Parts: sequence; C-alpha cells; structure tokens
Amino acid sequence: MNNDALEQYKKITGPEKIDQLYQLADPLKKMKLVHVNSTAMGGGVAEILTKLVPMTKALGIDTSWEVIQGTLEFFQCTKGMHNAIQGMKHFLSPTDIKVYEEVNRLNAEKLRDVLESADIVVIHDPQPLALIKHFPNRKGKWIWRCHIDASRPFRPVWKYLRTFIERYDASIFSLAEFTHPLPHPMFVIPPSIDPLSEKNMDLDPKEVEKVYDIFNLDRERPIILQVSRFDRFKDPLGVIEAYRFVKKFNSEMQLVLAGNSASDDPEGDIVLKEVQDAARGDPGIHILLMPGDAPRTINALQRVADIVLQKSIKEGFGLTVTETLWKSKPVIGGNTGGIRMQVIHGETGFVVNTPEGAAYRIRYFLQHPEKSMEMGEKGKEFVREKFLITRQLREYLTLMYSLISSKTDRIELPMVKHDELA
Repeated sequence: MNNDALEQYKKITGPEKIDQLYQLADPLKKMKLVHVNSTAMGGGVAEILTKLVPMTKALGIDTSWEVIQGTLEFFQCTKGMHNAIQGMKHFLSPTDIKVYEEVNRLNAEKLRDVLESADIVVIHDPQPLALIKHFPNRKGKWIWRCHIDASRPFRPVWKYLRTFIERYDASIFSLAEFTHPLPHPMFVIPPSIDPLSEKNMDLDPKEVEKVYDIFNLDRERPIILQVSRFDRFKDPLGVIEAYRFVKKFNSEMQLVLAGNSASDDPEGDIVLKEVQDAARGDPGIHILLMPGDAPRTINALQRVADIVLQKSIKEGFGLTVTETLWKSKPVIGGNTGGIRMQVIHGETGFVVNTPEGAAYRIRYFLQHPEKSMEMGEKGKEFVREKFLITRQLREYLTLMYSLISSKTDRIELPMVKHDELA
C-alpha cells in the first residue's frame, strides 16, 4: 500500500482523519514496529494485520509481521489456554507446558534478530506470549495484545500465563470489561474493519447475484446467515436450533452457515462435524466450508442475506458483526463481549441469550422488513464513526507515541498537513 492508496479512505472517513494519521506517524518514522501472531490466515487477528501492517508502512513506519510456527500439540495446548482465558475450566499438564515453552523457544531463536532490534513489538494472544522470556536484552517496548475476554480467566492457567504477561511494558484489550489487573499500563483499542478490503467493498450487483447459483440458494426464500469459524463459542448448533424454531411458523426459510478453520484451532474440524450431523436431512440448511481467500464471496453472502446472526456465547469482539453492519444489515447477536458494543438493542439489531430469543427476533425481522432497513442504515453510520481501520490505526499510533515519549497524560503533536510531510 502506498500513500495514494491511503488517500482513498478520505472519501469514507473525511480528509481530517487521514491528515491526523500523518501527523501522528511523523514522529515515529525512525521506529521499527513488529507484529507477531500464530496464523497468517483465518480468524480476526490475521484479517486485521493483513491491512493494518501495510497501512502503517504507507505512513512511513518500518513495519513487519511475523508468524510463529508450531506443532499440533502446541496448538491444542494454546487452544486450551485460549478457552481458559475466557473462563473455561482447563488444566495444563506438565507436557503441555513443556511443549508450549519449547515451541516459543524455537521461534525466539528464529526471530531473534528482528525482535531484539525492534522499537515496538506487539505480541498477539497467548500463542507467542512466552517469547518475551527469551529476550532479556530487548531494545524496545513490548506490548501484549489480548483479543479475547480475560476478565474472569480460569485462575490456574492465568497464574501461569501471568508470569509472562507481567514482563511486558503494556497490554491492549478490545474492551474495558475484558481487562484483568496487571502491573503495567493497560489500553483499550477495539478492533476494526477495512471498508476498502474485498470483504467490505461495494460489489457489482451481478457478482452478488452469482452466489445464489454457486451455493444452490433459492432466490425466493428468505436467507438466514451466520459467518464464523466453526467454534463452540460461536454456537452454530444454537443457530440451527433457532432456525428450526422459526421453521415451525415459516417453512420457506433457508439457513446458511459459512465458515472456515484457522490453522491454530485444532477443534474446528470436530465442531464442523457436529454441525454437519445436526443439519443432516434438512435440505434448507447449507453448510459452507469457505477457504481463507474467499473474502468477496463472504461479502456477497452478507449482502444477499435477509437476516444475519452472530449468536456467540463468548466473543472477543466479533468482526463479522462489524462487516454486516457496514453493509446496512442489522444483526441478531449473542449478548456477550464486543457484540454488545456494536449491536445496540433495538437500534442496530438485537442481542439475545438463547436460541428461542434468536428465533423470536428472526420472526420480527421477517414480519417487519422496514425496521430491518432502518436499523441497517443506523448500523452502517455507527461503524463509520467507531469501527473503521483508520480509527484503530490512529489509536495504535497514539499508544506507540505515548510509550516512547513516556507521556501518559496527554500527547501534543504539531499541526502538520500530510502534504507538508512529503
């Protein structure tokens, strides 16, 4: 991405917000920033970094993205950690800990030069968390970016992970209520979407229409859609249950469950099979295993859907909600995590707690399409103001500046237009 590409966002956000990015980036141009996570494809973290890293580069900051490598045993262990951080009871065995620390040690050796010389290192989620143990001579500031709800973690696992977390200079969480007391500064930066990405850009109506034929969908019957990884916390079985409640009153509906598997989630195939078993024998349920490189197809599915759900029972933020709202579609979402921050009940959609509650709201939208359109328009403007990637980048730059300048109370920058920085 170059400066000309960055200029395209002005049409969406207004010129002032893009000028502000250049102002914030100017004092940081001599810095080296590195992001580290555990997968290059699949899931919201990889999706954010795919756009955030090039945008940071376009502002003149030396930015790179490193992906650690691990074994199946490692990712099984870190999936357990992920669940435990969100409150699920899960114990780590001595073998788990040995595998976890050994994989981090090996990755530390591979990444030693790039991480040791960086001014800012952002470590995403628990998988690469232990890397910091192997960098006692690190040059810069290290930040742990937690994308999940850590407010009530399972204590034995959190106690172990905290031995690494407390070595960091700061932590970032998606929501204030996701935080857990730590001995360093904590920041709140909600995730975001890129409105110019293939998953969110406007599509030609002919391209949107093609998904009916590609997936054998009936143009005349309402489509209920959920897009998410096949994960228990996304509650795809609860979505099927809600669909069947509504089907008693409207047999013409069709349900689409579209998702993929992330390389760092070994449970995905198990959940997918459970969903396939639950849907067996119902021709109205379409289970779509999407490749990670199908953003335009997801975009089109969200546009043809009549009703969109994200019925998670645990959720870090829920970027699929943001994507759907950006397409002027209201969302019926689980009453949890970042979904509550986006789905303003009765304004941009509805939050629900049970399959029965989801079914009730599905019936409401089917009976009141005009309310669906009204809420959808409100949702798009809400995303424009709160959840676009330009806002997230601004907050990252502000955080970086505060860490290197040791200023936490206020940040003063010269009022410089970006064309003066060329």
